[in-house]
Amino acid sequence: MAKKVSDEERYIMMTEAPVGRLISSLAVPCIISNLITTIYNMADTYFIGRISTSASGAVGIALSCMNLIQALGFFFGQGSGINISRLLGAHNKEEAGKIGSTAFFTCLMASVVFALTGRILLTPLCRLLGSTDTILPYARAYLGVILLGTPFMAGGHVLNQQLRQQGLSFYGMLGLGTGGVLNMILDPIFIFRLEMGIAGAALATIVSQMVSFTILLIGLERNAVVKIRLKDLAPSAARYKAIYRCGLPSMTRQAIGSFANAALNNAAGVYGDAAIAAMAIVTKIGNFTNACVLGYGQGFQPVCGYNYGAKKIDRVKESYKYCVRFGTVFLLVMCALEAVFAPTLIEIFRKGDPLVTAYGAAALRYHCVTFWLTAFAIMNNMLLQVIGKTYKSTLLGLVRQGLALIPCVIILPKFIGFLGVQTAQCFADVAGLIFGIIVIRGVWKELSGLEKEYQTSSGGEKA
Repeated sequence: MAKKVSDEERYIMMTEAPVGRLISSLAVPCIISNLITTIYNMADTYFIGRISTSASGAVGIALSCMNLIQALGFFFGQGSGINISRLLGAHNKEEAGKIGSTAFFTCLMASVVFALTGRILLTPLCRLLGSTDTILPYARAYLGVILLGTPFMAGGHVLNQQLRQQGLSFYGMLGLGTGGVLNMILDPIFIFRLEMGIAGAALATIVSQMVSFTILLIGLERNAVVKIRLKDLAPSAARYKAIYRCGLPSMTRQAIGSFANAALNNAAGVYGDAAIAAMAIVTKIGNFTNACVLGYGQGFQPVCGYNYGAKKIDRVKESYKYCVRFGTVFLLVMCALEAVFAPTLIEIFRKGDPLVTAYGAAALRYHCVTFWLTAFAIMNNMLLQVIGKTYKSTLLGLVRQGLALIPCVIILPKFIGFLGVQTAQCFADVAGLIFGIIVIRGVWKELSGLEKEYQTSSGGEKA
């Protein structure tokens, strides 16, 4: 169990400890929980792949909706969590508590509305997300159950982000990790032993999410500086605006990712269920690869928030550069390995269908050509989000996943067939890199100006 520290000890640690060691200590639990989460998502794909190719395709269809649920949770989780870290850095614990509780309870209410709407419109929703006639029965069975767990999935994201932004990523790891392991255990039991099929995989996910939610809530109650209290529920225009400013980029990235995935499913569907299944598998592998880089970014965010609130801009800049270097090198190594072993990786999830293997291996190799560029994009988004550059952060996410990827998915297949679907992400990654460089140069100048201003106002010493 992680050592419990006082509020003042945590503040000193976040604003004075060497950034490399500090970020690594916060990132490791995030990486572990991310890996476990992606592994159990991949376990769903693995076990469902034993049913049929159409069932595998249904996972890709459901992924778009699950991304929307995550978008809801990230909006309120990041929106409140980043504000909490900045307010704690400025020693304003009371307001931090009100924002945390307001975000949590509002998210629960919004997620209930989302779940009811999704259940009512289940068939048209599956069609919209790219379901073919043969995939539709599987998509309805899977997604219909998943929607029932929306409050626990979205609420769990809020709790997890609030823990991480307070430097308590260990408890986030404990909650998500326990749920992930449970999901992997329940999947084969529900799918095969109880003969529930693809609906069993969805039920295993819901049960696991409920367990994770409970553990995260207990972890926040027992160890966090800012706790969830009904008496602190204090809706106001100012608080919702603060949540909106910090949460919009995360929600936009997740939501646009959902729309892009739906566009990808619709484009791939022209080439059959094998094409949808192959692209779903490639997406899962990409998420697994990205888990470590996201973990470092999640370790970076509370360090950035505390130090930005404490006016220690030099530490904000140092932390950012450290994470960009680590993420880029890591992804370069992983992309090289995945390109070499692409067919083997695809066959793990859908063995016995040579068309899925052929489609997926080629797509994964194209994916690896530019995927290492995403470390820069991830850290740019997280930096801009924490320091309050809401619209620039949102626009960065829109360019890579929306303004570039969706048009590529729609246009390229008209000229080069399925190769256009397989390579669309490469073009989007390059567009994201170019736009990211333009945006971050201007923001870096602003940070340098703030650093000089704070040093001057404190008599030449760092604030």
